[in-house]
Amino acid sequence: MNAPYDGDRGRGADGAGSSGGPPMPPGPGQVPPTPDPYLQTAYDHDPYRSQDLSVQDPVTEALYDRAAHPPPPPGTYQQPQPLYQQPPVAQYAPDPRIWAQTPPPEPDGPSRYLPYGDDPVTTQFVGVDDLVSQASQDRDQPDAFAHLFRDQEGPTGSSPVPAEPEPAPAPAPPKSGGRASGLLKSSAVMAAGTLVSRLTGFVRSLVITAALGAALLGDSFTIAYTLPTMIYILTVGGGLNSVFVPQLVRSMKDDEDGGEAYANRLLTLVMVALGVIVAIAVFAAPWLIHMMSPTIAGDAAANSVAVTFARYCLPTIFFMGVHVVMGQILNARGRFGAMMWTPVLNNIVMIFTFGMFIWVYGTSAESQMGVQTIPPEGVRLLGIGTLLGLVVQALAMVPYLREAGFRFRPRFDWKGHGLGKTIKLAKWTVLFVLANQAGVLVVTQLATSAGKLSGKDGTGILAYSNAQLIWGMPQAIITVSVMAALLPRISRAAHDNDPGAVRDDISQGLRNSAVAIVPVAFMFLALGLPMCTLLYASAGTEAARSMGFILMAFGLGLIPYSVQYVVLRGFYAYEDTRTPFYNTVIVAAVNAAASALCYVVLPAQWAVVGMAASYGLAYAVGVGIAWRRLRNRLGGDLDGAHVVRTYARLCLAAIPAAVLGGGVGFAVLLGLGEGAFGSLVALICGGAVLLGVFFIAAKRMRIEEINGMVGMVRGRLGR
Repeated sequence: MNAPYDGDRGRGADGAGSSGGPPMPPGPGQVPPTPDPYLQTAYDHDPYRSQDLSVQDPVTEALYDRAAHPPPPPGTYQQPQPLYQQPPVAQYAPDPRIWAQTPPPEPDGPSRYLPYGDDPVTTQFVGVDDLVSQASQDRDQPDAFAHLFRDQEGPTGSSPVPAEPEPAPAPAPPKSGGRASGLLKSSAVMAAGTLVSRLTGFVRSLVITAALGAALLGDSFTIAYTLPTMIYILTVGGGLNSVFVPQLVRSMKDDEDGGEAYANRLLTLVMVALGVIVAIAVFAAPWLIHMMSPTIAGDAAANSVAVTFARYCLPTIFFMGVHVVMGQILNARGRFGAMMWTPVLNNIVMIFTFGMFIWVYGTSAESQMGVQTIPPEGVRLLGIGTLLGLVVQALAMVPYLREAGFRFRPRFDWKGHGLGKTIKLAKWTVLFVLANQAGVLVVTQLATSAGKLSGKDGTGILAYSNAQLIWGMPQAIITVSVMAALLPRISRAAHDNDPGAVRDDISQGLRNSAVAIVPVAFMFLALGLPMCTLLYASAGTEAARSMGFILMAFGLGLIPYSVQYVVLRGFYAYEDTRTPFYNTVIVAAVNAAASALCYVVLPAQWAVVGMAASYGLAYAVGVGIAWRRLRNRLGGDLDGAHVVRTYARLCLAAIPAAVLGGGVGFAVLLGLGEGAFGSLVALICGGAVLLGVFFIAAKRMRIEEINGMVGMVRGRLGR
């Protein structure tokens, strides 16, 4: 039976009595109060006065460790104090030297402040790392598209810096915290999906090269496989990727049905348009192959194989568009993972398909298969597998749409619902894509022609594409990741008309990405040969060597390519899409002109190597023009001296590192040969020397970005 609280002990009906002990007897002339059976029982049989405290609870008694924490001896129990009595007044004023002292740290292990030891179930010390790691466990808020507009909102005001320390601010409301953590979680999912997609795409290129080789057969498949992507981007893709997400979000906010009707109209319109485009493209496949590569079209066997491949691949245009629209609908509803992860399924299907081809026919180096000898069954297997990969990628979006609450119902009432306005908004984006694809078309024609004229493997468009794929991975992983963290700040500063903040963020993005981009670019220059002889050994030594020289020519162009990406983000922050279009026209024109010059001047064997170098040259010209325009946009200051000094010092540190690392790699290749083992040893030894020398030289030069990166890595490792 529970006893009443201590404040009621000894009190009668009139409230008199002492604060402890049994009730007092009534005085003369007083009527004795009515006895309370519960009160009398509680204090006549008080178990807390004479018994050991540790036996109050049987569970505590069972778990009590008497050796580590001996209980108090019997009879030493202190009488409880009255609950509602004022504390005694101190004789002296409180001394701040005593009550303001910092308490000592909590000792490790069982503490004397916890008489029964530290129980990890009930005692938890939460630090910053725990809070950050648990932030992603918060539930997403219903407002799934608010983050798309958050960066467009400037701060409502600023408060002066307080002269004296203020109390800690109150914790943020749960809604804001959940939204921020949800955005961070979505960014991590997107980054992981992009990285895995890039890696599986790289494996896909390795398997394709191993199956078809880097000669005319490989070039024929590359032309047919690239053609649908080019047609899709030129017709629909440019506008879908940049314009329709804001329109979908706006319809979700403004329309009564949450934008579902608008999304159904858009998806129906895209499906109808892409169906018509696919029908025309399949019928015009021979003409399209001739447009892409007159060299392949002029060879009867190569043209037949390329046209057959193209008619299997061209229907993928439809599934590309459907996948993108479904992904944009999910993005507008705050679901970002499916758009980034479903391309991995396409890569897996293609890897499996080309793996089956190798299992049946062997690698290109073993079978020596060409455009005259490839069997129709093999062409059919590769064509169906390529088409099936895009079909799986598109259909994998359907469960995510159903989970998001979207049900597709065809809508043909397109007129008067804002679709025409949306198409007009995509004008500059479409022109941007047209200019870019025009340069790609010229390079494709020249590369396929040079590959056939040389008569050697690894000198055509497939070798160019493979080397460019390796070369572009650091840009996609490093620079894009750095700018993903800075883009919200740049957009917010541009919206607030703060050119100084935009300049500082652009400068920070350039310098932070340069710490990794510069040494990687010199690594491609120094170790491109063992890198390609290791990765593409299955295509033959001659083809792998040729791809290695192409990668070396691409190498240093990675620096202006990365700078161009960062600088253009400044224009996009000001919602200026016209300037990037003009800049792309200049880059494409310089690339096409320089590539044509290399095709005419250089021997056919080295023409594609010159085209790879022309790519970096074109971006160097584009960077000079874009830099000057952005500097004028920001009032004549882009922190150029600081940025140029950082890049110059990083290049000075990378030059001796590339010389020594490349020398070590070349010596290993001479000693062990250009096989897979020799290339692996050369890449490991040369890379270790290059990175070690670069790091030592950069530390001696006291490059602050290197020190910041080292500090960040040490902080991540907890050292």
